[in-house]
Amino acid sequence: MSVDAVILVSFGGPEGMDDVMPFLENVLRGKNVPEDRKLQVAEHYKQFGGVSPINSQNRALIDAIKDELEMCDIRLPIYFGNRNWHPLLSDVLKQMRDDGIKHALAIVTSAYSSYSGCKQYLDNIQRAVDMVDGTVIIQKLRQYYNHPGFVEANIDRVRDAIETLPNPTDSFAVAFTAHSIPIAMAKTCPYDEQLREVAGVIACQLKIADWKLVFQSRSGPPDQPWLDPDILDHIRTLKAKGCGQLVVAPIGFISDHLEVVYDLDQQAKKLCSELGIAMIRAGTVGLHPAVVSMFRELIEEQIRPGMERRVYGSGTAWPDVCPPDCCSYTFGRSSD
Repeated sequence: MSVDAVILVSFGGPEGMDDVMPFLENVLRGKNVPEDRKLQVAEHYKQFGGVSPINSQNRALIDAIKDELEMCDIRLPIYFGNRNWHPLLSDVLKQMRDDGIKHALAIVTSAYSSYSGCKQYLDNIQRAVDMVDGTVIIQKLRQYYNHPGFVEANIDRVRDAIETLPNPTDSFAVAFTAHSIPIAMAKTCPYDEQLREVAGVIACQLKIADWKLVFQSRSGPPDQPWLDPDILDHIRTLKAKGCGQLVVAPIGFISDHLEVVYDLDQQAKKLCSELGIAMIRAGTVGLHPAVVSMFRELIEEQIRPGMERRVYGSGTAWPDVCPPDCCSYTFGRSSD
């Protein structure tokens, strides 16, 4: 079947104060998240005028991918749909149907495999497809955590951060961060393993001796175990060990959206300042040329038979279709 469009599918974010609470209701529907946690997150958004940077960054990414495709003589319209806020995926699918689109490839703004980062996107896409009676077929592109474009872009971002340390020739630590998920969810997916693989590659390439994978943005009830250590706890541990310089690298995210900006640029930075640790936050891959080219390659894999499926190192490319039981999870269950 020929491909006649691309759609960028993302998490979504509010674009004004009136959007914040309805957006969070969408995000948290069906999840066992305490009310006070929801109100805390709402306050985070309010500090930025209720505007999440994620939508503007996604629009910039779409423009960059369009230019990249055109340079390679690939002319496909690119749509933009979100899981949790406007433009909502269901509305965009209706627009695609009305535009006569039959078969689109979906770029998802999550590089790793987990329920939240992969299967939930697939479920939301299928729900939107069902709403247009299957008249538009959406095929999600493969997970790209180990694609050379993604890995090399992260290496560059971390290298740039190291070079901006106050004393780059002195000892320093690197904390690779990602969004924490419940332990029960982690047991059903290779999320933690994939993150450690990427962090290890970056550390090896840049000869980083002191590094650790840590987590941020935890939600859920206190009695539910999530992946740890938390970035703030890790910073305190580093201080106890005498660390004076720290690079924080959010390799679990592809753009500097609100959780990166608030949890790292505000909370982690503030704690480091209080403890006397010089902290530099590495950029996310964002619009790095290698990442933009990677998305073009992933599209080409589907429209040009025989296209090489590149991966970093000796690993294998993630399959186009995940196994049926991959990343399954039900919110609210115990970790047993």
